[in-house]
Amino acid sequence: NWGPSFRPLSRHFRVLALDHRGHGRGLRTRRLRLTDCADDAIHAAEALGVRRLVAVGYSMGGPIASLAWRRHPARVGGLVLCATARRFAAPHAARASRWLMPVVAEGARFMPGLVRDRMLRRMLAGIEHDAMRQRVTEELSGHDAAAVIQATGAVGGFSSRDWIGSVDVPTAVVVTTRDELVAPARQRSLAASIPGASVFEVEGDHAACIARAERFVPVLVEAC
Repeated sequence: NWGPSFRPLSRHFRVLALDHRGHGRGLRTRRLRLTDCADDAIHAAEALGVRRLVAVGYSMGGPIASLAWRRHPARVGGLVLCATARRFAAPHAARASRWLMPVVAEGARFMPGLVRDRMLRRMLAGIEHDAMRQRVTEELSGHDAAAVIQATGAVGGFSSRDWIGSVDVPTAVVVTTRDELVAPARQRSLAASIPGASVFEVEGDHAACIARAERFVPVLVEAC
């Protein structure tokens, strides 16, 4: 997802990126928690000699970046939160996801490889460019299906409404104005909750980071 952004960002910043737990080449895990993902990001930066950083997160990365600031305030000097929200699901849906998703995730661990491969081929059918399809195949083949399902549940159960207003570092919120997955109103509510947050808008849906990269990337660079 971040591929189109790396080179433009690297003209201005040192860019660090990692695969989160259960995704790509990320750590294998029995239980995916957003707090662990936030700790992983900070510890990876420290291992590379970075003591203080701007945490940038898109969608699920928004909660992870915010939690990185909350759990490691001395390490995070700024936040850029894109296509994300304080809360992704209504309280009753969040409660349901907390008990349902672990059951679904455990079932996914026993899904036959043939079924997973068939689902993957169906997902990739719309990519016409051979090299791009191969690259995406290699990335997705490293995913742990159970961990990805757990990630969905973790995002559904996430809420920062009680503490996001205490953010005390420069913050930019990038709003994807045609987003049907994370409503723009939720994204703007996030920005309004953070004192002094700057708002940047991109005309695009939840896939704008790659499907509308020519619009998204310049705005992301400015936000950073």
